[in-house]
Amino acid sequence: QVQLVESGGGLVQAGGSLRLSCAASGSVFSINRRGWYRQAPGKQRELVATIAGGSPNYAESVKGRFTISGDFAKNTMDLQMNSLKPDDTAVYYCNAHYYYGMDVWGKGTLVTVSS
Repeated sequence: QVQLVESGGGLVQAGGSLRLSCAASGSVFSINRRGWYRQAPGKQRELVATIAGGSPNYAESVKGRFTISGDFAKNTMDLQMNSLKPDDTAVYYCNAHYYYGMDVWGKGTLVTVSS
């Protein structure tokens, strides 16, 4: 089973940018999709972006502002976040989804966007 560690969160002003990274270690065999999710205070965890077979998928709320990328030979995945809004404030989680249905999560990294 893979272990995931996120980094890159922090405090940024509205309109600014941050880049999150996710480092994977352990067994990455059989992972068929990776992604970023977020959970804001008092809300459910929601999809931000995923990538599978080289094809990205984005939540409508982040399209045009966020870019997901991965160097799976190095077992890393990034999320470039531009034009950040206060509504983007959340804990961001890295996810690995195995083809047989198991999900593995990182512990999360906090992103705070001030107005």
